[in-house]
Amino acid sequence: MSTAGFQFDNSYARELEGFYVPWKGAEVPAPRMIRFNEPLADELGLDGAALDSDAGAAIFAGHKAPDGAEPLAMAYAGHQFGGFSPQLGDGRALLLGEVIDINGQRRDIHLKGSGRTPFSRGGDGKAVLGPVLREYIIGEAMHALGVPTTRALAAVATGEQIMRQDGPEPGAVLARVASSHLRVGTFQFFAARGETERLRQLADYAIARHYPELSGQRDRYLGLLKAVRDRQAALIAKWMLVGFVHGVMNTDNMTISGETIDYGPCAFIDGYDPATVFSSIDQHGRYAYGNQPKIAQWNLARLAETLLDLINPDDSDEAVRQAGEVVNGFPLAYERAWLSGMRAKLGLVGEEAGDMDLATGLLAVLETQNADYTRVFRSLSAAASGEVEATRSLLANPAGVDVWLPLWQARLQRETAAAEERRAQMNRVNPVYVPRNHMVEAALASATKGDLGPFERLLEVLADPFTERPGLEVFALGAPSDFGPYTTYCGT
Repeated sequence: MSTAGFQFDNSYARELEGFYVPWKGAEVPAPRMIRFNEPLADELGLDGAALDSDAGAAIFAGHKAPDGAEPLAMAYAGHQFGGFSPQLGDGRALLLGEVIDINGQRRDIHLKGSGRTPFSRGGDGKAVLGPVLREYIIGEAMHALGVPTTRALAAVATGEQIMRQDGPEPGAVLARVASSHLRVGTFQFFAARGETERLRQLADYAIARHYPELSGQRDRYLGLLKAVRDRQAALIAKWMLVGFVHGVMNTDNMTISGETIDYGPCAFIDGYDPATVFSSIDQHGRYAYGNQPKIAQWNLARLAETLLDLINPDDSDEAVRQAGEVVNGFPLAYERAWLSGMRAKLGLVGEEAGDMDLATGLLAVLETQNADYTRVFRSLSAAASGEVEATRSLLANPAGVDVWLPLWQARLQRETAAAEERRAQMNRVNPVYVPRNHMVEAALASATKGDLGPFERLLEVLADPFTERPGLEVFALGAPSDFGPYTTYCGT
């Protein structure tokens, strides 16, 4: 399809031969466009009108590669729940190619669910409609919330029925966009094989693509580790600030770019509890909400291990020391990013030494009652002006928050912001609407039965999460009592 505006410039295929397997998507019987992201297509410089069509569906199902594409399955390894797998790779995905968007940024177009590849490890290589639409919803919500993320370009039905544990489900493919799909696991793949020169080639490629300011520097590999640390610290802080639980923070799901990737058993918390786990396979809470910063540091340490021979090839002890300093700096980098975001959520402009205790004090109050995280923080913009009843009403026993509120209000009085200015600023960072789990499930259940109305409505609401709108009150509420404990699944 040469008329759709694709202008591919496939640097990964061109510069990293041996890091992938050229491959084609499986043929499917009846590709059909379910949802096309026209604003994102415009951002990529693509012809949305041409792609939102049967021909576009064939492309994004992996059925027919457009002119200039060089589809390939990427090689990578990874630690999955702490256990190392030396070969994973794109088992049901393809990198279709790279385009330069209208802002001059290189972006991957990547297909998920496009069929078996040499890395499939016995899987069928397919995806089904529910998980594809979940990733579409969550990725677009995260983007609207200001969290770096892959984004959905298209969701396509394949016309197949795919067998899963509960029976046949409609097949689908997700076309997603990222600044790259380089992962910690990509580095681990070659480190496990002792291929130092390929690691150097990969690191130089990652630097040129994501951290060009490091190019040519003598200590660029240590600089790469620092840069990834800071990007990941900022990313995880944003996850925590909006109440997001990734659910499967394996090293093959940690990007070098600092974007959120692979929305499998992900979800948002309603009640605040650091021990929250949604994933059915996370039996021991490794990837619980409150563990995410520690796991990110653990993953960073795994990246550091792959770079030691590049950081200092002549002195392994010195390489370990230097890399260790970077990894050990993760908690401080995370704390700075998180506290900066929390100050904004609390309406604080300046910095005081007691701000961390103030923030964690509120969270301790919320945890004792499993209070609704999103709603409490949104209510604080009114409480900052003395209207505290909305906040108090969100806690079954407001005694704890009654102690906290005067401390916070005294802190606010030492700020210079005008009341209306503060209220507006707080409402720009404390969302009204997040992807509430019961709303997501209802939308997916309807979609799998052929009714996309709730899915479209939810996308519309989540596209503007900070603006409270009449008639959307139900989207701001937590799950009803009969929703029960929530469990998510990987969707493979």
